[in-house]
Amino acid sequence: MIQMLQAVDSTALVNQMAETTSKSMSLWELFQSGGWLMWLLLALGGVVVFIFVERFVSIRKATQMDMNFMNRIRDYISDGRIDAALDACRRTNTPIARMIEKGIERIGRPMGDVQNAIENAANLEVAKLEKGLPYLSMISGGAPMIGFLGTVIGMVQAFMAMEGAGGVVDMSVLAGGMYVAMLTTVAGLIVGIPAYFGYNYLVARIERLIFRMEANSIAFMDILNQPVSK
Repeated sequence: MIQMLQAVDSTALVNQMAETTSKSMSLWELFQSGGWLMWLLLALGGVVVFIFVERFVSIRKATQMDMNFMNRIRDYISDGRIDAALDACRRTNTPIARMIEKGIERIGRPMGDVQNAIENAANLEVAKLEKGLPYLSMISGGAPMIGFLGTVIGMVQAFMAMEGAGGVVDMSVLAGGMYVAMLTTVAGLIVGIPAYFGYNYLVARIERLIFRMEANSIAFMDILNQPVSK
């Protein structure tokens, strides 16, 4: 008899859980069920999208350059047309062109001064390209931690609800805390994972541009070491 009652109770519990699961919830309802931390994660997600798109566009523009740029600079300098070389750099408007422009402005000074001017300009251009990336890196690590914080808060709420119910395990009582626990974790990972991959992607693009800047810097110094035609 006792076994039959237990079986009936188990069947009723399963049916109740099935009915609860069958109820569809909209994204907005799920968002609200996650608690106040979901708003923080939503704001961080917006920051991630803004930084990635803004930096992607800036880096893409910075990498677009005429392949004959250095050849034209070589011809201008070889012909002694320094003003034409400077004008070509200013019209190109890329990090590499601005770096070469600083070197051209130092022509006539010791080669060490020219090299230092190019390196300083390159460092400034790289710093401009990396603007905002530290925040992207911070969010990639911080968002999952905020999600885990929501998990801990949700579990605390669940145990407090159990205590308030006299220790009786009731899925409806635990649902609120469990939603906070699960949804914030998922939201934190949804924000953190794209931020992580986006950060590393942008860093890789910048590193490729740095390599090109170094190659053009060496090419420019080689141009200055060539004899000027008369």
